[in-house]
Amino acid sequence: MSMSIGERDDDAPMMEMNMTPLIDVLLVLLIMFIITIPPQTHAVKIDLPVPDDTPMDANVDPIKNKLTVDQNDVLAWNGTPITLDQLNVYLQQTKAYAVEPELQFQPHPESRYLIVDQVLESIKRNEVTKLGFVGNEQYGRVF
Repeated sequence: MSMSIGERDDDAPMMEMNMTPLIDVLLVLLIMFIITIPPQTHAVKIDLPVPDDTPMDANVDPIKNKLTVDQNDVLAWNGTPITLDQLNVYLQQTKAYAVEPELQFQPHPESRYLIVDQVLESIKRNEVTKLGFVGNEQYGRVF
């Protein structure tokens, strides 16, 4: 607050604008906007397997399938381009094996999120229990 010293006519209008109510209103509006912004709630929940302490047989070479999504949003199963419907068929066929093969998923950093989300949804729908994300080091160079 300011205080005037010296002669002042009490009937004269105040020449300074009181900024305190304006700042209070702006702070309340800012808080209201922050509260009303919707949070990012979209997520694909995948139940990852619980690690067990059983020793692995060193002589058994586990089968690994690699699923990639390139920057042009093309799916590839072990290097062969496929569609999303073919992916569902491949995932159902792998469930028929005695030992489920590991699925290694590697999306390209520039691929669309919608395609990656559809692939993860298909993996969850087909109840794949052995899933690994490979190539995560490539995201460190992008962000």
